[in-house]
Amino acid sequence: MNLTHFIGRDLHVRSPLLSAPFKRIQTTKATSLRRLSLLTFNGTKLLCTCLLFVPIFAHAQNQNWESWFSSQINKHPDIVAAKEQLLSTGALADASERALYNPELSTDYTRNGDNNDYSVGVEQTIDLWDRQGARRQKAGFMRTAAQAQYQEVVLNKSADAIDALINWRAARSAAVIAKSQQQQLNSLLELVEIRQAAGDLGSIDAELTFLSLSKQFAQVAGAEAQLQMAEAMVRELLPDWEPERGIIPDDFWPSNATYPSDEELLKHPKVASAYAQWLTQKEEAEVTRRSAKANPTFGINAGQEARENTVGLTFSIPLNIRNDYSAETRAAERMALETEARFRAQYRKLRFDLKGAFGAWQSYNLQFTQWQSLVKGRIESSGDLLEKQWRSGDLSTTNYLIALNQRAESLLSGIELEKQTRIALKNLMLQSGRLIDLPPVQHDFSIDHLSLIHISEP
Repeated sequence: MNLTHFIGRDLHVRSPLLSAPFKRIQTTKATSLRRLSLLTFNGTKLLCTCLLFVPIFAHAQNQNWESWFSSQINKHPDIVAAKEQLLSTGALADASERALYNPELSTDYTRNGDNNDYSVGVEQTIDLWDRQGARRQKAGFMRTAAQAQYQEVVLNKSADAIDALINWRAARSAAVIAKSQQQQLNSLLELVEIRQAAGDLGSIDAELTFLSLSKQFAQVAGAEAQLQMAEAMVRELLPDWEPERGIIPDDFWPSNATYPSDEELLKHPKVASAYAQWLTQKEEAEVTRRSAKANPTFGINAGQEARENTVGLTFSIPLNIRNDYSAETRAAERMALETEARFRAQYRKLRFDLKGAFGAWQSYNLQFTQWQSLVKGRIESSGDLLEKQWRSGDLSTTNYLIALNQRAESLLSGIELEKQTRIALKNLMLQSGRLIDLPPVQHDFSIDHLSLIHISEP
């Protein structure tokens, strides 16, 4: 269940006391009490609408919203840049699968007296140690790493957008409560002045109400400023967002969050990317090792020398005597060990982050559920009780104003609790990879659980 918030027209609701010109006339005590009852009813209505546990967009289809949300994320420049990087890496992987050596054409021409000596030859270096095979394996892992990295960018950007929507919704509710509190105090001040003229209240009551109202102006300004900043953040992340259609539907959130399995964690874009990078570097080390070995070059040429036809064969091979390139091989192997350690660290960190996110969500969800149970059905009754106590004289204006502020603070506490609960659930879904539907990573490897047995479990 959520706190339901005001929408467009509710921001402009005015108390009936303010809808007509105010006339300072002597009224009876009964008239004053009737106006106070009307004031309390409208104030209660404005403040307690936030506690109706009814989904705003119950009629909206979650799947349609998720499709719209995905299209908005894909329009963001960061995602466009990540997509181009994915395509660029794919082109590099294609290059790694191409042949290493092209044949070489050589020609030679010499004027020797009256003779024109020439020759034409073709040479081809042979990949004797199958360096191309290692490069082909590396290309597959490069594509996998790039795809996982792209999905990680999409996942993180989606999480930022969900965060922004949660903050905007909370800021809007806080602004509505601040504004309705201001309207209530304004109406209360008018009513106190009427009762003061009738002799029911003293001047100190009007002064206290005036001070509370003047303080509320700053709170309204701050709440509306926070709402404007939150809305700007949402529009930066979701280009076509509108308040009427961009609210997260209730069925987007799982009814019961469960702890993901090891298989799910290993498919998380962060882990899949780190694992693919490790395998890429392992193949790069193998490519370096094979590159350190000499590959022979064979050639054939034909021509004419001293008016005689000639045909020749050539053979060459580098002599790795002064430099056997073993240092480069060791460096590549160490880099492979480094990326392996980074993969294991990433997997381990994700496990601990997930454990922390799960615990945070459980804590916030418990407190929010208890808050809902505590205030459900009590806000309106407490308003009626306070109104009766004040009009009967059992409650002073000072205590009445304090009680009204406490009710507003209780609503704000509920909004903050709901916000933090949603953020905690979002973090849990983010760490488990369940925040959005991602296409499966197309890879050329399978993750072996045996390679993870020495990773410390949280």
